[in-house]
Amino acid sequence: MTGKDLRIVFLGTPDFAVMPLQALVENGYNVVGVVTVPDKPAGRGLQLKESPVKKYALSVGLPLLQPEKLRDEQFLARFRDWEPDLGIVIAFRMLPEAVFSAPKYGTFNLHASLLPDYRGAAPINRAIMNGETMTGVTTFFLNTGMDTGDIIGSAEVAVEKDDTAGTLHDKLMGAGTGLVLQTVERIADGILKLRPQPQVDVPKPAPKIFREDCYIHWDRPIEEIYNHIRGLSPYPAAWGYLVARQGAPCVTREVNTEGEESRRYCPPQDILPEGTVQVKIYKARMEYDPHPGIYGHISTDGKTFLKVACNGGYIVIDELQAAGKKRMSTAEFLRGFKDIPSYGFA
Repeated sequence: MTGKDLRIVFLGTPDFAVMPLQALVENGYNVVGVVTVPDKPAGRGLQLKESPVKKYALSVGLPLLQPEKLRDEQFLARFRDWEPDLGIVIAFRMLPEAVFSAPKYGTFNLHASLLPDYRGAAPINRAIMNGETMTGVTTFFLNTGMDTGDIIGSAEVAVEKDDTAGTLHDKLMGAGTGLVLQTVERIADGILKLRPQPQVDVPKPAPKIFREDCYIHWDRPIEEIYNHIRGLSPYPAAWGYLVARQGAPCVTREVNTEGEESRRYCPPQDILPEGTVQVKIYKARMEYDPHPGIYGHISTDGKTFLKVACNGGYIVIDELQAAGKKRMSTAEFLRGFKDIPSYGFA
């Protein structure tokens, strides 16, 4: 038996899941049904938005289900009517046992990390934010835990110094697509060497990212800030406040080995000063300097460059977006922000 003899049900939602589904279809695999999330209101007009997986499934005429609840009996009955041999889930949501155990040969998941590292909702972002130089993709059989099932296969992907969450997403999507096809064939031919996930003393988690997680603390080490920015680019994007410099900067009580105090502008707390601008940063570089001055202080010629002092040097900003504006280059931003030297990042 080959993988093309199996009746496959595919469960997924975002762009990351589309390429593997497309590869299955275009390579002649028998995808008998697709499950994705219900359409959701989005944008200013709150118009219903279809998931990328739904758009692709409809474009090639695949049967589609969009259950509100995965334990709904009507959904489960229609799911079983497909008589699946194998389930494949990619970037969907946790499945109840009634779903993942329904296919004859079980259900496997493609996860964007080398398990057991980075279990959770944001493995791509967290790997870059933590400064990893290697990550990958893993296929494993689902069980009742969170990304804890036996590993079927994996593939490593290098993380380059200038990778962002966006570029790494695309690399992992390509590697994952090939791994999904390999996994289907391995299950079909019955030659499996499953590996239980090793127990780790200090696991590297990948929890969901919230708005407050994206805030830039300019008193942190330069590499940490750089990884923070690229690990959140292009979405949801690292951000900070541009605040008019008024009064003295905060002076922390931290003293380095040379007896110097580290200084930075106070982050806004309950009340933001008038004229404060929230800015998202999408692309940046590091410029090392052992004595950059006050953390959050801006250096600029007002035309071509903008850099922010931090612990260990400067973050040189190349692309950013002010609230209510479009994403733009630093030169474009400076043309519309003439009084930038009077501001600092908080």
